[in-house]
Amino acid sequence: MKKSKSLLLSIILAGGTLLGACGTGGDEAETAPETDGQAAPTEDVAEDFTVAMVTDTGGIDDKSFNQSAWEGMTQFGNDFGLTEGTDYKYLQSTAAADYGPNLNSLIRENYDLVWGIGFLMASDIKAVATQRPEAQLAIVDMVVTDDDDQLIPNVANITFKEHQGSFLVGVIAGMHTESNKVGFLGGVDGALIKKFENGFKAGVKSVNPDAEIIVQYAEDFNDASKGQQIANAMYSQGADIIYHAAGGTGNGLFTEAKNRKRNNENVWAIGVDRDQHEEGLPENVTLTSMIKRVDTALYLVNEQTMSGQFPGGEVLEFGLEEEAVGIAPTTDNVSEEALSAVEEYIQKIQSGEIEVPQTDETLEEFQKNL
Repeated sequence: MKKSKSLLLSIILAGGTLLGACGTGGDEAETAPETDGQAAPTEDVAEDFTVAMVTDTGGIDDKSFNQSAWEGMTQFGNDFGLTEGTDYKYLQSTAAADYGPNLNSLIRENYDLVWGIGFLMASDIKAVATQRPEAQLAIVDMVVTDDDDQLIPNVANITFKEHQGSFLVGVIAGMHTESNKVGFLGGVDGALIKKFENGFKAGVKSVNPDAEIIVQYAEDFNDASKGQQIANAMYSQGADIIYHAAGGTGNGLFTEAKNRKRNNENVWAIGVDRDQHEEGLPENVTLTSMIKRVDTALYLVNEQTMSGQFPGGEVLEFGLEEEAVGIAPTTDNVSEEALSAVEEYIQKIQSGEIEVPQTDETLEEFQKNL
Protein backbone atom coordinates (compact mmCIF):
# COMPACT_ATOMS: atom_id res chain seq x y z
CA MET A 1 0.00 0.00 0.00
CA LYS A 2 1.20 3.50 -0.80
CA LYS A 3 1.47 5.94 2.07
CA SER A 4 1.49 9.66 1.37
CA LYS A 5 2.24 12.01 4.23
CA SER A 6 4.95 14.31 2.95
CA LEU A 7 2.45 16.81 1.58
CA LEU A 8 0.47 16.95 4.79
CA LEU A 9 3.65 17.07 6.84
CA SER A 10 4.85 20.13 4.94
CA ILE A 11 1.46 21.75 5.40
CA ILE A 12 1.47 21.07 9.12
CA LEU A 13 5.02 22.23 9.68
CA ALA A 14 4.29 25.40 7.74
CA GLY A 15 1.51 26.10 10.18
CA GLY A 16 3.67 25.90 13.29
CA THR A 17 2.98 24.03 16.49
CA LEU A 18 -0.36 22.28 16.57
CA LEU A 19 -0.59 20.88 20.05
CA GLY A 20 -1.33 24.15 21.78
CA ALA A 21 -4.30 24.82 19.56
CA CYS A 22 -6.60 22.28 21.16
CA GLY A 23 -7.30 24.65 24.02
CA THR A 24 -9.18 23.63 27.09
CA GLY A 25 -12.67 22.33 26.73
CA GLY A 26 -14.72 23.70 23.86
CA ASP A 27 -12.04 25.73 22.10
CA GLU A 28 -12.55 26.03 18.40
CA ALA A 29 -10.20 24.20 16.11
CA GLU A 30 -6.98 25.94 15.18
CA THR A 31 -6.97 28.34 12.26
CA ALA A 32 -5.65 26.26 9.43
CA PRO A 33 -2.03 26.46 8.37
CA GLU A 34 -1.31 27.69 4.91
CA THR A 35 -0.33 25.15 2.29
CA ASP A 36 3.32 24.70 1.45
CA GLY A 37 4.10 25.19 -2.20
CA GLN A 38 0.45 25.12 -3.25
CA ALA A 39 -1.80 27.91 -4.40
CA ALA A 40 -4.55 28.65 -1.92
CA PRO A 41 -8.04 27.82 -3.18
CA THR A 42 -9.71 30.74 -4.90
CA GLU A 43 -12.99 32.19 -3.69
CA ASP A 44 -14.75 30.68 -6.70
CA VAL A 45 -13.45 27.23 -5.83
CA ALA A 46 -14.52 27.65 -2.21
CA GLU A 47 -17.98 28.78 -3.22
CA ASP A 48 -18.47 25.64 -5.30
CA PHE A 49 -17.09 23.16 -2.77
CA THR A 50 -19.30 21.13 -0.44
CA VAL A 51 -18.30 18.65 2.22
CA ALA A 52 -20.13 16.59 4.84
CA MET A 53 -19.45 13.97 7.47
CA VAL A 54 -21.22 11.06 9.11
CA THR A 55 -20.59 10.64 12.83
CA ASP A 56 -20.69 7.41 14.72
CA THR A 57 -23.19 7.03 17.54
CA GLY A 58 -21.25 9.38 19.82
CA GLY A 59 -22.35 12.46 17.89
CA ILE A 60 -20.64 15.85 17.62
CA ASP A 61 -21.01 16.59 21.33
CA ASP A 62 -19.15 13.52 22.58
CA LYS A 63 -16.40 15.85 23.92
CA SER A 64 -13.92 13.63 22.15
CA PHE A 65 -13.42 12.13 18.69
CA ASN A 66 -16.52 13.23 16.77
CA GLN A 67 -16.46 16.66 18.38
CA SER A 68 -12.89 17.19 17.27
CA ALA A 69 -13.84 16.25 13.71
CA TRP A 70 -16.77 18.67 13.70
CA GLU A 71 -14.59 21.44 15.11
CA GLY A 72 -12.24 20.95 12.17
CA MET A 73 -15.18 20.98 9.77
CA THR A 74 -16.65 24.12 11.33
CA GLN A 75 -13.31 25.92 11.25
CA PHE A 76 -12.89 24.97 7.60
CA GLY A 77 -16.36 26.24 6.77
CA ASN A 78 -15.78 29.51 8.61
CA ASP A 79 -12.39 30.11 7.02
CA PHE A 80 -13.70 29.61 3.49
CA GLY A 81 -17.05 31.29 3.89
CA LEU A 82 -19.14 28.14 3.55
CA THR A 83 -22.68 27.93 4.85
CA GLU A 84 -23.42 25.37 7.55
CA GLY A 85 -26.27 23.06 6.66
CA THR A 86 -25.81 23.42 2.91
CA ASP A 87 -22.13 23.75 1.98
CA TYR A 88 -21.03 21.67 4.94
CA LYS A 89 -22.92 19.60 7.48
CA TYR A 90 -23.02 16.35 9.42
CA LEU A 91 -25.43 13.47 9.82
CA GLN A 92 -25.45 11.76 13.19
CA SER A 93 -25.84 8.00 13.37
CA THR A 94 -27.97 6.61 16.16
CA ALA A 95 -26.95 3.01 15.38
CA ALA A 96 -24.47 1.18 13.17
CA ALA A 97 -27.29 0.47 10.74
CA ASP A 98 -27.39 4.21 9.96
CA TYR A 99 -23.83 4.40 8.58
CA GLY A 100 -24.52 3.19 5.05
CA PRO A 101 -27.79 5.09 4.57
CA ASN A 102 -26.24 8.31 5.91
CA LEU A 103 -23.23 8.03 3.60
CA ASN A 104 -25.47 7.33 0.60
CA SER A 105 -27.76 10.19 1.52
CA LEU A 106 -24.89 12.69 1.42
CA ILE A 107 -23.64 11.31 -1.88
CA ARG A 108 -27.10 11.66 -3.40
CA GLU A 109 -27.03 15.27 -2.25
CA ASN A 110 -23.87 15.65 -4.39
CA TYR A 111 -21.41 16.58 -1.65
CA ASP A 112 -17.94 16.80 -3.16
CA LEU A 113 -16.35 14.98 -0.22
CA VAL A 114 -18.05 12.71 2.31
CA TRP A 115 -16.36 11.64 5.54
CA GLY A 116 -16.93 8.58 7.69
CA ILE A 117 -15.75 9.44 11.20
CA GLY A 118 -14.39 6.30 12.77
CA PHE A 119 -13.19 2.80 11.95
CA LEU A 120 -16.61 1.32 12.63
CA MET A 121 -17.73 2.63 9.23
CA ALA A 122 -15.08 0.73 7.27
CA SER A 123 -17.37 -1.88 5.72
CA ASP A 124 -19.94 0.76 4.79
CA ILE A 125 -17.31 3.03 3.26
CA LYS A 126 -16.03 0.09 1.22
CA ALA A 127 -19.51 -0.83 -0.01
CA VAL A 128 -20.50 2.73 -0.85
CA ALA A 129 -17.18 3.52 -2.55
CA THR A 130 -17.47 0.40 -4.69
CA GLN A 131 -21.07 1.11 -5.65
CA ARG A 132 -20.45 4.83 -6.26
CA PRO A 133 -16.99 5.12 -7.86
CA GLU A 134 -17.69 8.74 -8.81
CA ALA A 135 -17.98 9.71 -5.13
CA GLN A 136 -15.04 10.98 -3.08
CA LEU A 137 -14.93 9.54 0.42
CA ALA A 138 -12.59 9.74 3.39
CA ILE A 139 -12.41 7.69 6.58
CA VAL A 140 -10.67 8.34 9.87
CA ASP A 141 -8.80 5.61 11.76
CA MET A 142 -8.99 2.87 9.16
CA VAL A 143 -7.38 1.78 5.92
CA VAL A 144 -10.14 0.52 3.65
CA THR A 145 -9.21 -1.94 0.92
CA ASP A 146 -11.11 -3.89 -1.71
CA ASP A 147 -11.55 -7.66 -1.86
CA ASP A 148 -8.03 -7.97 -3.30
CA ASP A 149 -6.54 -5.99 -0.39
CA GLN A 150 -5.86 -3.02 -2.64
CA LEU A 151 -6.50 0.59 -1.72
CA ILE A 152 -9.71 1.95 -3.21
CA PRO A 153 -9.11 4.89 -5.60
CA ASN A 154 -11.98 7.02 -4.32
CA VAL A 155 -11.25 6.60 -0.59
CA ALA A 156 -8.73 8.68 1.39
CA ASN A 157 -7.57 6.85 4.52
CA ILE A 158 -6.61 8.97 7.54
CA THR A 159 -4.67 7.26 10.34
CA PHE A 160 -2.79 8.33 13.45
CA LYS A 161 0.00 6.95 15.62
CA GLU A 162 -2.15 6.88 18.72
CA HIS A 163 0.27 4.52 20.43
CA GLN A 164 2.92 7.26 20.48
CA GLY A 165 0.70 9.79 22.25
CA SER A 166 -0.62 7.10 24.57
CA PHE A 167 2.95 6.21 25.53
CA LEU A 168 3.50 9.79 26.69
CA VAL A 169 0.42 9.90 28.93
CA GLY A 170 1.50 6.50 30.22
CA VAL A 171 4.80 8.05 31.28
CA ILE A 172 2.86 10.70 33.18
CA ALA A 173 0.57 8.12 34.81
CA GLY A 174 3.49 5.92 35.78
CA MET A 175 5.28 8.81 37.45
CA HIS A 176 2.20 10.24 39.19
CA THR A 177 0.52 7.14 40.59
CA GLU A 178 0.68 6.90 44.37
CA SER A 179 -1.05 3.52 44.62
CA ASN A 180 1.19 2.01 41.94
CA LYS A 181 -1.96 0.89 40.16
CA VAL A 182 -3.50 2.55 37.09
CA GLY A 183 -6.32 1.70 34.70
CA PHE A 184 -7.10 1.69 30.99
CA LEU A 185 -10.73 2.02 29.92
CA GLY A 186 -11.26 1.07 26.27
CA GLY A 187 -14.25 1.52 24.02
CA VAL A 188 -14.53 -1.34 21.51
CA ASP A 189 -11.80 -3.96 21.68
CA GLY A 190 -9.99 -4.07 18.35
CA ALA A 191 -6.74 -3.20 16.58
CA LEU A 192 -7.27 0.56 16.83
CA ILE A 193 -7.96 0.83 20.56
CA LYS A 194 -5.27 -1.77 21.23
CA LYS A 195 -2.81 0.85 19.96
CA PHE A 196 -3.95 3.17 22.76
CA GLU A 197 -3.82 0.39 25.35
CA ASN A 198 -0.40 -0.98 24.44
CA GLY A 199 1.20 2.42 23.98
CA PHE A 200 -0.11 3.45 27.40
CA LYS A 201 1.14 0.26 29.05
CA ALA A 202 4.58 0.71 27.48
CA GLY A 203 4.81 4.27 28.77
CA VAL A 204 3.79 3.30 32.29
CA LYS A 205 6.19 0.37 32.44
CA SER A 206 9.08 2.42 31.02
CA VAL A 207 9.13 4.66 34.09
CA ASN A 208 7.49 2.37 36.65
CA PRO A 209 8.11 -1.32 35.89
CA ASP A 210 6.34 -2.45 39.05
CA ALA A 211 3.09 -0.65 38.35
CA GLU A 212 -0.07 -2.72 37.87
CA ILE A 213 -2.32 -1.83 34.94
CA ILE A 214 -6.00 -2.82 35.04
CA VAL A 215 -7.68 -3.05 31.62
CA GLN A 216 -11.36 -3.27 30.75
CA TYR A 217 -13.33 -2.61 27.57
CA ALA A 218 -16.89 -1.29 27.52
CA GLU A 219 -17.55 -2.59 23.97
CA ASP A 220 -19.32 0.70 23.34
CA PHE A 221 -18.27 4.23 22.46
CA ASN A 222 -21.46 5.88 23.61
CA ASP A 223 -22.43 4.54 27.04
CA ALA A 224 -21.34 6.96 29.76
CA SER A 225 -23.12 4.97 32.47
CA LYS A 226 -21.10 1.88 31.60
CA GLY A 227 -17.95 3.97 31.56
CA GLN A 228 -18.76 5.18 35.06
CA GLN A 229 -19.39 1.62 36.26
CA ILE A 230 -16.03 0.44 34.91
CA ALA A 231 -14.24 3.45 36.39
CA ASN A 232 -15.90 2.78 39.74
CA ALA A 233 -14.66 -0.81 39.68
CA MET A 234 -11.11 0.24 38.77
CA TYR A 235 -10.89 2.92 41.44
CA SER A 236 -12.34 0.45 43.95
CA GLN A 237 -9.55 -1.98 43.05
CA GLY A 238 -7.00 0.66 43.98
CA ALA A 239 -6.25 2.42 40.70
CA ASP A 240 -5.73 6.12 41.27
CA ILE A 241 -5.31 7.12 37.60
CA ILE A 242 -7.43 5.90 34.66
CA TYR A 243 -6.79 6.63 30.98
CA HIS A 244 -9.75 6.23 28.65
CA ALA A 245 -9.93 5.68 24.90
CA ALA A 246 -13.67 5.24 24.77
CA GLY A 247 -15.27 8.29 23.17
CA GLY A 248 -18.55 9.24 24.84
CA THR A 249 -18.29 6.23 27.14
CA GLY A 250 -15.29 7.93 28.69
CA ASN A 251 -17.48 10.76 29.92
CA GLY A 252 -18.55 8.39 32.69
CA LEU A 253 -14.93 8.20 33.84
CA PHE A 254 -14.95 11.91 34.59
CA THR A 255 -18.27 11.66 36.41
CA GLU A 256 -16.91 8.92 38.66
CA ALA A 257 -13.60 10.69 39.26
CA LYS A 258 -15.38 13.91 40.24
CA ASN A 259 -17.72 12.09 42.58
CA ARG A 260 -14.76 10.52 44.34
CA LYS A 261 -12.80 13.76 44.45
CA ARG A 262 -15.73 15.39 46.23
CA ASN A 263 -15.33 12.63 48.82
CA ASN A 264 -11.68 13.59 49.23
CA GLU A 265 -10.29 10.64 47.26
CA ASN A 266 -7.13 11.49 45.35
CA VAL A 267 -7.99 10.06 41.92
CA TRP A 268 -7.26 11.25 38.39
CA ALA A 269 -8.61 10.80 34.87
CA ILE A 270 -6.64 11.05 31.63
CA GLY A 271 -8.62 12.29 28.64
CA VAL A 272 -8.32 11.44 24.96
CA ASP A 273 -8.52 13.01 21.49
CA ARG A 274 -9.07 16.55 22.81
CA ASP A 275 -7.80 18.48 25.81
CA GLN A 276 -10.40 17.29 28.32
CA HIS A 277 -9.23 19.48 31.19
CA GLU A 278 -12.61 21.19 31.52
CA GLU A 279 -14.42 17.85 31.64
CA GLY A 280 -12.77 17.37 35.03
CA LEU A 281 -13.85 20.71 36.48
CA PRO A 282 -14.66 22.09 38.96
CA GLU A 283 -13.18 19.20 40.93
CA ASN A 284 -10.02 19.31 38.79
CA VAL A 285 -9.64 15.57 38.13
CA THR A 286 -8.02 15.67 34.66
CA LEU A 287 -4.35 14.85 35.01
CA THR A 288 -3.65 15.27 31.28
CA SER A 289 -5.09 14.19 27.92
CA MET A 290 -3.73 12.44 24.85
CA ILE A 291 -4.68 14.69 22.00
CA LYS A 292 -5.16 13.51 18.47
CA ARG A 293 -5.64 16.18 15.83
CA VAL A 294 -8.61 14.79 13.94
CA ASP A 295 -9.70 18.39 13.41
CA THR A 296 -6.47 19.32 11.65
CA ALA A 297 -6.38 16.20 9.49
CA LEU A 298 -9.96 16.73 8.37
CA TYR A 299 -9.31 20.40 7.61
CA LEU A 300 -6.23 19.65 5.55
CA VAL A 301 -7.84 16.91 3.48
CA ASN A 302 -10.84 19.18 2.86
CA GLU A 303 -8.47 21.86 1.61
CA GLN A 304 -6.57 19.44 -0.60
CA THR A 305 -9.78 18.13 -2.12
CA MET A 306 -11.16 21.62 -2.68
CA SER A 307 -7.93 22.43 -4.55
CA GLY A 308 -8.43 19.48 -6.86
CA GLN A 309 -5.93 17.20 -5.11
CA PHE A 310 -8.19 14.64 -3.43
CA PRO A 311 -5.84 12.01 -1.91
CA GLY A 312 -7.94 9.04 -2.95
CA GLY A 313 -6.24 5.67 -2.80
CA GLU A 314 -3.70 6.96 -0.27
CA VAL A 315 -2.97 6.45 3.41
CA LEU A 316 -2.21 9.67 5.28
CA GLU A 317 -0.58 8.99 8.65
CA PHE A 318 -0.13 11.50 11.46
CA GLY A 319 2.10 11.05 14.49
CA LEU A 320 4.58 12.79 16.78
CA GLU A 321 6.70 13.92 13.87
CA GLU A 322 3.75 15.83 12.47
CA GLU A 323 2.79 17.07 15.94
CA ALA A 324 -0.59 15.44 15.42
CA VAL A 325 -0.54 13.37 18.62
CA GLY A 326 0.87 14.23 22.03
CA ILE A 327 -0.09 15.49 25.45
CA ALA A 328 -2.59 18.28 25.93
CA PRO A 329 -1.42 21.89 26.33
CA THR A 330 -3.04 22.09 29.78
CA THR A 331 -0.30 20.85 32.09
CA ASP A 332 -1.35 22.41 35.41
CA ASN A 333 -1.55 19.05 37.17
CA VAL A 334 1.56 17.46 35.66
CA SER A 335 4.84 17.67 37.55
CA GLU A 336 7.88 19.31 36.02
CA GLU A 337 9.69 16.00 36.40
CA ALA A 338 7.05 14.20 34.34
CA LEU A 339 7.00 16.93 31.69
CA SER A 340 10.77 16.67 31.40
CA ALA A 341 10.48 12.91 31.00
CA VAL A 342 7.85 13.36 28.28
CA GLU A 343 10.24 15.58 26.31
CA GLU A 344 13.01 13.02 26.67
CA TYR A 345 10.79 10.21 25.44
CA ILE A 346 9.55 12.28 22.50
CA GLN A 347 13.16 12.61 21.37
CA LYS A 348 13.77 8.88 21.83
CA ILE A 349 10.67 7.96 19.83
CA GLN A 350 11.41 10.38 17.02
CA SER A 351 15.04 9.29 16.79
CA GLY A 352 14.03 5.65 16.53
CA GLU A 353 15.65 4.68 19.81
CA ILE A 354 12.23 3.60 21.04
CA GLU A 355 9.64 1.94 18.85
CA VAL A 356 6.35 2.16 20.69
CA PRO A 357 4.43 -1.14 20.61
CA GLN A 358 0.99 -1.32 19.06
CA THR A 359 0.00 -4.94 19.67
CA ASP A 360 0.06 -7.37 22.57
CA GLU A 361 2.91 -9.26 20.90
CA THR A 362 5.11 -6.21 20.36
CA LEU A 363 4.37 -5.01 23.89
CA GLU A 364 5.62 -8.31 25.27
CA GLU A 365 8.86 -7.93 23.33
CA PHE A 366 9.16 -4.30 24.42
CA GLN A 367 8.85 -5.23 28.09
CA LYS A 368 11.58 -7.85 27.78
CA ASN A 369 14.04 -5.06 27.00
CA LEU A 370 13.10 -2.78 29.89
